[in-house]
Amino acid sequence: MKSIGHDSGAGAQAAARQRTIHALVSGRVQGVGFRWSCMEEGERLGLVGEARNLPDGDVEVLAQGAADDVARLIAWLYRGPRWASVSAVVITDLTPGSLRKRAFVMGN
Repeated sequence: MKSIGHDSGAGAQAAARQRTIHALVSGRVQGVGFRWSCMEEGERLGLVGEARNLPDGDVEVLAQGAADDVARLIAWLYRGPRWASVSAVVITDLTPGSLRKRAFVMGN
């Protein structure tokens, strides 16, 4: 007899559908509204994370949420806002659920 209303794997399935990434975005990405636009895009997609400038001119992005929405943010990172000129994006997958942020914020 199948038990109704009890799914012992629900938590594991939800975690499996979540994705957490670290991205380095290179090109003309500082001084063009990249971090602000990234934060707005992350919020629109329902993600949590952070976008911040690095001393070498890159922008670092941490993002977490539903895997499909993280994929949409990654696609956006390759374009950025209209004033940006993205030359490279390097994505590293992190342990799903490892970010402890409650919103998408703009760092430094």
